[in-house]
Amino acid sequence: MSPVSTADAQLEIERIAARIAAGDARRIARSFGDLVRHTPVLSTNSLSEQAGGRVLLKAENLQRTGSFKLRGALSKLTALGAPSAVVAGSAGNHGQSLAYAARSRSVDCEVFMPREAPVSKVAAVRGFGGIVHLHGGSVDEAVAAARARAVEIGAAFVHPFDDPDIILGQATLGVELLDDVPDLSRVIVPVGGGGLISGVAGAVRSQRPEVTVVGVQVAACAPVATAHVDPDALAPQTRPTIADGIAVKRPGALTLPLVRRWVDEMCVVEEDDVAEAMVWLLERSKLVVEGAGAVGVAALLVGATAPAADGSTLVVLSGGNVDAGLLSLVAQRHETGAGRRLRVFTRISDRPGGLAALLTLVADAGANVRSVDHVREAVSLHVRQTGVELLLETRGADHAREILQTLQRAGYDVQTLPAAG
Repeated sequence: MSPVSTADAQLEIERIAARIAAGDARRIARSFGDLVRHTPVLSTNSLSEQAGGRVLLKAENLQRTGSFKLRGALSKLTALGAPSAVVAGSAGNHGQSLAYAARSRSVDCEVFMPREAPVSKVAAVRGFGGIVHLHGGSVDEAVAAARARAVEIGAAFVHPFDDPDIILGQATLGVELLDDVPDLSRVIVPVGGGGLISGVAGAVRSQRPEVTVVGVQVAACAPVATAHVDPDALAPQTRPTIADGIAVKRPGALTLPLVRRWVDEMCVVEEDDVAEAMVWLLERSKLVVEGAGAVGVAALLVGATAPAADGSTLVVLSGGNVDAGLLSLVAQRHETGAGRRLRVFTRISDRPGGLAALLTLVADAGANVRSVDHVREAVSLHVRQTGVELLLETRGADHAREILQTLQRAGYDVQTLPAAG
């Protein structure tokens, strides 16, 4: 799809709305066969109690390729017929899904991704047979390069969100919500370029206009939330974010008007909120969800939005493609914040038995020692002393305080240290 004029965009928007109202999304869903999973809707008592309403989770992180993007990719390929090749720009999930869909149709696929795209997402695109080009520092730059490449080689360009067939494909998720949640009252959806929320909101509101739709962006990149409040305030904006899958500088010429038409509310969450939501989902729901997919849960946990007073509120977990290293760092950070990881520095006698005496106290206090480092430089030490840094596992904040008090009563001058990384 090429850039369109305002008049052409408005005409296309009306066509999209008409197609959704006519049930095209349900027809598209039937065309997927077994390539797309009908992902589960999961209950969550703990989040419901904390948020103050009945909350359900749409686990699209369990979709094939790990995100909702497969729906739009297959929809677009079906609409294209039999292209010789496809080219896309993507932060990762769209590229993975298009490569997977193209392989299923024996179509060549090239994907342009930002240079700092997560390693796991780059590897996944290649694993599905796609050719990866690392280009630029943002999704927008990757999309522009992909568009030029498509012209160069005569391939079909597949936009990650601003395309009627992509939006119709994402609307199939909304169809599943209507089928699976009879008392659906509110839907909370992550927002990047706007393709997912446009499709879901259109499918739901065309059949159940009383259902409210809430979009969530991360503060580091929230152009849609800004424009939803003030149509004249749309400006490119993005900073590095844990929610890289929705770090889109500009919404689409098609998606932004659709968001304004169908979405009732936009809210914004901070980086720390997203990280905590990822850990919450891992611990409470046993679900691996990437930052972009966890923003809806983050919004409920911090009160940026609220569940409906009656009926069910459905939170879309849009993807689960997260690097194991990042997930580990987020979990460690949470453990430290919750007091279950404690880093301390103290001084001990630089004689035999000095370290053993300290570690015996720690063991008797019930802590587990993860690491011990001697520190002899950049600290003030007596000639008969050595510095020691300990990383301890504890049972929580109260236990951590007990350990510190035990060491202080034994005569150690203990300093707590911030979490590493």
